[in-house]
Amino acid sequence: MDFVQVETTVPLTLEISQTTLPPTALSPTSRIPKDTIRTSLRASTTDSVLAAVYSLGTGGILLSNFLVELGASPVVFGMVSSIPMLVNLVQPLGAYLSERSTSRFQYSLRTHGIGRLLWLVLVISIAGVSWGVVNTHQLVILTLLIVLFSNLLGGLGTASWLSWIAMIVPRQLRGRYFGIRNSAASLTNLVCVPMAGLAVSHWYGGTLQGYGVILLVGIVFGIMGLGCQYFQVDMNPQSQNTYYGKSPQTSEIQPEVAKDESSEVAQSIHPPQNQLADSLWKNSNFLRFLLYFSFWTFAVSLSEPFFNLYMLDRLDLDVSYVTIYNSLQAGATLLMLILWGKLADKIGNRPILICIGILVAARPLLWLGIGVNRLDIWLWLPLLHILSGGTWAAIDLCSNNIQLAIAPNKNQSIYFAIAAAVAGASGALGTTIGSFIIQFAQFGGLLGLFALSSLFRLAALVPLFFVKEPGR
Repeated sequence: MDFVQVETTVPLTLEISQTTLPPTALSPTSRIPKDTIRTSLRASTTDSVLAAVYSLGTGGILLSNFLVELGASPVVFGMVSSIPMLVNLVQPLGAYLSERSTSRFQYSLRTHGIGRLLWLVLVISIAGVSWGVVNTHQLVILTLLIVLFSNLLGGLGTASWLSWIAMIVPRQLRGRYFGIRNSAASLTNLVCVPMAGLAVSHWYGGTLQGYGVILLVGIVFGIMGLGCQYFQVDMNPQSQNTYYGKSPQTSEIQPEVAKDESSEVAQSIHPPQNQLADSLWKNSNFLRFLLYFSFWTFAVSLSEPFFNLYMLDRLDLDVSYVTIYNSLQAGATLLMLILWGKLADKIGNRPILICIGILVAARPLLWLGIGVNRLDIWLWLPLLHILSGGTWAAIDLCSNNIQLAIAPNKNQSIYFAIAAAVAGASGALGTTIGSFIIQFAQFGGLLGLFALSSLFRLAALVPLFFVKEPGR
């Protein structure tokens, strides 16, 4: 068999864009060759590995340690954590722009490519600190600006990328494929995070210079990852919307109700805004998912960004220790992702989200007894990170899969963008509130914040009981 039918919520009828101009007609029998799908999936997996290296320097523990070395306040930490969520508000605009492009790949280059190159400014500025041109306060402000604009550009391209990959991966393989893809990224973190942490903490020129070197290496790998997307089968968003904008009745020969074909195609490519809004508000299942997703993100964001701050500042642990904990978390994610992917294909994503969500909700409470002693540092903190890696592997994978299943194919990226925007706003609000609680409580509020976050997480699971997963 040379071809395979690719499915999302209905059989794929998307014509591959080979030119910069959208095709004038679509065939309902359009198929993607199996070899092309395999090549695309391998390229996407390689992209995830290289993107994981890029993320080492532009986020996570290394960026947190960099800000600690600069003497940044908890509010700055809250801003760095909330910005990636807050800029999701531009995802609807990004989806709108991407649906008017003729190539998912070219649109990805214009958004993610420029966003990743912006980090070169920070590399140059770190060198400027050594030369006395830039001071640490200016470097903190510059870091915030780069985080803002880099994530802003990434937010413009995220919905388009998710819609692109949703059309490539066959529906019956989503759980397993995303499990393998995320496992590859977790394996990269498992190997590279402790190496990067040791390199930063033992760099002969100091931790700031060490971070600058790691950041430069990450940028190079990030650009290489975008190059891998060239080998993914490209999609024309306008062709996708043209076909899915046609109802089954319009394909039948009914001269008495036939409309001008050109106006029909134009309307399906550029649907009226009120028509799109009506379809969104009538999709009650998607609205219930939005309610869960936004509340859950708010509850998680209250405390999640501050666990690293708690270890680096209050417990005063060396960054090499914290990177080892993060690598253990990545290892647990690696081991569990494939299992969660296969289980999601069998029983569905919603039951896993509910059961594992309860464990994730209880996890902040386990931090309440952590102190500076050998038992906690060498036993309880590693176990906490292993638990975190195994549970968050299920949450991230199943949240992504259930969103792919719920969103309709027509204007799919817009649905993804709305979900990301709502969750981003609520997540940014949660992080901002959390940072101010810590700031005014002089770190004594961290443990209280963890307990409050746990209660909110449990409450956020309630709307999920009313979400229906298609096909289950």
